[in-house]
Amino acid sequence: MGEYLTAVTGLLETIRDEEAGAVHRAAALIADHVARDELVYIYGPGGHSNLAAQEVFFRAGGLVHISAILDGGTLLSDGALRSMAMERTPGYATVVMRDNRIGAGDLLILVNAYGINAALIDAARYARQEGATVIGVSSRQHAEATAPDHPARHPSRENLHDLVDVHVDTKVPVGDAVLNIDGLAENVAAISTFVNAYVLNSITASATAELVRRGVTPPIWRSGNAPGGDSQHATFLDRFQSRVRWL
Repeated sequence: MGEYLTAVTGLLETIRDEEAGAVHRAAALIADHVARDELVYIYGPGGHSNLAAQEVFFRAGGLVHISAILDGGTLLSDGALRSMAMERTPGYATVVMRDNRIGAGDLLILVNAYGINAALIDAARYARQEGATVIGVSSRQHAEATAPDHPARHPSRENLHDLVDVHVDTKVPVGDAVLNIDGLAENVAAISTFVNAYVLNSITASATAELVRRGVTPPIWRSGNAPGGDSQHATFLDRFQSRVRWL
């Protein structure tokens, strides 16, 4: 437990020290959109990266304007091997982007631990081509250390961090798992879920603080399990339920 805590907190502190500028640039883009009452889309194509999109969607203390793209193709709940196959399928995420009508003027956050898979790259390429602004959250180290011919890669061999308007480097080490146990060849205890949650909540919290600084009071979700949660939700539903696809 102690070794894992040290690994997690050490990486979070490195991100705090080295990525604050990128976090604040991403937060300013979100604040601009929320101030105009525009949605902010987030997509995490690939296995556990979907958890990152869910982390800031319909979340206690989170911005109501966040709209997660929860397409079933890469969700583990529809099959782990299927998820991996779909995230490696060129062209799949282009269909997802079109289906969600991502286009000119939109703001899209793409999050993935490794920053290389075909679905992720297609989503970034399509969104930029259609005139959307894209924030990327991924590990530069992992992307650059992965072989150009790795089966997960997009045919273009591109990395997410090279395609987006703002990139926040999560610095996830190659392989994700961070603990070595004597006598075992494979590392254990993945770190990317902690890191993605820290980065995304830092971005959205910073965006919220920026909105308040501008004199804008953004709608924030209260936990449905907290006193008054359901009644507070009801004040937003007429305004957002028809706009946020997975609400």
